[in-house]
Amino acid sequence: ALAGEESSMIRRLNAERDIITVAVPVQRFRRVLGALMLSADTGDIYAAVQDVRLIIIQFFCAALLITLLMSLFLAKTIVRPVLRLARSADHISSGGKTDIPDLSFRNDEIGDLSRSLKDMTEILEKQIDAVASFAADVAHELKNPLTSMRSAIETMEYAKSEEDIKKLRAIIGEDVKRLDRLITDISDVSRLDAEMSHAKLAQVNLTALLETLVDIYITTQQDTLPNLILDIKKRRFKGKDGNPAPYLVRGLEGQLGQVVRNLLDNAISFSNKGGNIWLKLSRRNNMVEIILEDEGVGIPVDKLDNIFDRFYSERPKGEAFGKHSGLGLNICKQVVEAHGGEIFAENRMDEANNVIGAKFVVLLPLSDD
Repeated sequence: ALAGEESSMIRRLNAERDIITVAVPVQRFRRVLGALMLSADTGDIYAAVQDVRLIIIQFFCAALLITLLMSLFLAKTIVRPVLRLARSADHISSGGKTDIPDLSFRNDEIGDLSRSLKDMTEILEKQIDAVASFAADVAHELKNPLTSMRSAIETMEYAKSEEDIKKLRAIIGEDVKRLDRLITDISDVSRLDAEMSHAKLAQVNLTALLETLVDIYITTQQDTLPNLILDIKKRRFKGKDGNPAPYLVRGLEGQLGQVVRNLLDNAISFSNKGGNIWLKLSRRNNMVEIILEDEGVGIPVDKLDNIFDRFYSERPKGEAFGKHSGLGLNICKQVVEAHGGEIFAENRMDEANNVIGAKFVVLLPLSDD
């Protein structure tokens, strides 16, 4: 240092302590006036480093403890419920009992997931039951004409006259036609379910739809059609072209048209050529109301709900058995409910409270987007 250079030295005092010495020259310009030498014991430095190490270890242990507690908390509140839901889903997939843990009391994502899985499982269970019930109904309905055909074929061997053989052949022919109708209607129902679950909804102009259908019926069935009256109540506000705004719903035009056709065909089958059928379109609150009325024999009071059941058929007296599959009104109910609407039947009554015909009411959500 006295020669004008900085220098330092570490000297070992013992196994645990060192002495650090630093010397620097004291200069004025380039002239060395003296030197400053400082010595320090490293024990204080080692102690400070040790304290820092201890603090770091303490923070690490605290962080590790918090992480373990958080892991246990998350495992109990999130991972374990999710695993329970996953195991239940796997159990259902393998054909086990549909038992989803009820975690709907939780106001978080797990609760939402539990509610969604439970609702989905209930819907699937209903669908499976519906398919099983439909298969059983189809088997029963197909078995009737097949049994009749078998009996006619077996009886034909014992027929003695040509007239008896012709009658048996006629029975077989009617049963074949009945089978064909059943298979066609069953195919329509199956296709309807697929279309309703995959098709994209769009705006449907019910005013134009009803006008077109009535025009088609009048044009194609004018010789046998009863007096078909279309009554569309005009809306208060005008459309863009100045005409009354049409009645719009969101749905599938083909399926909604099938509903109206099924109801019209049903009314026509119960009406005489000189009778009247009224098809009305109006608004009820925020719903579109379609009413179809006829002058037929009406509906038995205890069957107002049953007529919408699958394969149920309540036909006019004198009509040959088996001409209708009993799926028409059931299809109407499926389509209307899939569109968020409602369908029900009533009887038209006169002032003396006598039945003067049937009345079907269809309600669909109005859409003016």
